[in-house]
Amino acid sequence: MYLVKSNILLRKLYPHRIWKKDTMGGKILYISFDDGPHETATVFALETLKRFNAKATFFCIGNNVEKHSDIYQNIIDEGHSVGNHTFNHVNGWKVDVTKYLEEIDTTYKLVKSNLFRPPYGRMTRQQENLFFQKYPEKEILMWDVLSGDFDINISGEKCLRNILGYAETGSVIVFHDSYKAWERMQYALPKTLEYFSEKGFRFDAL
Repeated sequence: MYLVKSNILLRKLYPHRIWKKDTMGGKILYISFDDGPHETATVFALETLKRFNAKATFFCIGNNVEKHSDIYQNIIDEGHSVGNHTFNHVNGWKVDVTKYLEEIDTTYKLVKSNLFRPPYGRMTRQQENLFFQKYPEKEILMWDVLSGDFDINISGEKCLRNILGYAETGSVIVFHDSYKAWERMQYALPKTLEYFSEKGFRFDAL
């Protein structure tokens, strides 16, 4: 089970994490991608974003950055921002704090960024506290709306409905540039960009 829309309780439980952005009244959305770079999904995402003059934020797995360093460089060259998503996509609830911080440290050697997003959104309070002790200048970026493209039990159409039903000014929206999400992401991403572009929104990197 997962929440498509982050709620007030979650934001109160984890007040030091960023869930949504204050756009000062501007019609702005923040598209983000987790788990890349991927040789098919990331390339598609970059091409689609370019068509709509949109910028996004890619939370990259360190292991994938090593495998696809050329695609990672393309993300940066095309004006998008990047963030740390650990080296092996580890679940913070299932590893100790030392292992978790090692995963983050290793990835920061590859991904130059002030942003971090915990895989699955799972990071213990101790891990969070030690993260901020070590990296006081960095931010933990969560999300406001999950597309659900990682869910093999739903369709691309359902992913699109998730976004159109819940996204609003300042929303941080999550897609995945991964093999698992590819079928649903390739359907929902261009339609999301088209719909909100027609509504007068722009898409900024974080």
